[in-house]
Amino acid sequence: MLDNVLPPNRYKLQYKFNDGDIVDAVVILDKGKMLPVDSKFSLENYNRLVEERDKDKRELIVRAFKIDLKNRIDETAKYIRPSENTMDYAFMFIPSEAIYYDLLVNKVGATGTSSRDLIEYAFREKNVIIVSPTTFMAYLQTVLQGLRSLQIEEQAKEIQIRVGELGRHLGAYETYMQKLGAALGTTVNHFNVAHKELKKVDKDVVKIAGNTAKVEPLLLDKPNLDDD
Repeated sequence: MLDNVLPPNRYKLQYKFNDGDIVDAVVILDKGKMLPVDSKFSLENYNRLVEERDKDKRELIVRAFKIDLKNRIDETAKYIRPSENTMDYAFMFIPSEAIYYDLLVNKVGATGTSSRDLIEYAFREKNVIIVSPTTFMAYLQTVLQGLRSLQIEEQAKEIQIRVGELGRHLGAYETYMQKLGAALGTTVNHFNVAHKELKKVDKDVVKIAGNTAKVEPLLLDKPNLDDD
């Protein structure tokens, strides 16, 4: 189910914690956060409960089943380790829609045995969410959509950062272009003044030699820095 819904880099099977404990799987969320998923539910007592017809024996099996279920909840809860980067809740996977349905309607194996207290115990006291194959798939789809949203958000942030950097670069470019324009304006001004001085020199030569003026001042326009 994990393989069908999540990308390969978004989950790990048989994940080992620092103390050597191994959870069946973890779903890897944003910033490396992990959601533990464990499936250690035993069907033995449930099957015995469904098949047993003797009332007294059934009561014994019911107690054993509820103890077994509570132990599975406790085992799943021990994988909630925020100090090792897990979320503060975990999924307990029950591989049977029938059992899950019986839990929801407060009956186990159509025996009338209340199990609502165990569901509340799991959620309220142990931060364990009990899921079936169908509901687990729905949860995984929700997680996947969340991951996609986070990816889009991160991409949007990256684009925003790049646009900001581009704006700063354009601002610096504009500053240097203004400086270049001013420098060119100064150069053009010097050129025009120098050419005017050359014209004066030519006039002096004409007066001395009696020749026709040879030099006409070539005046350049300064760059207009106000143009868009």
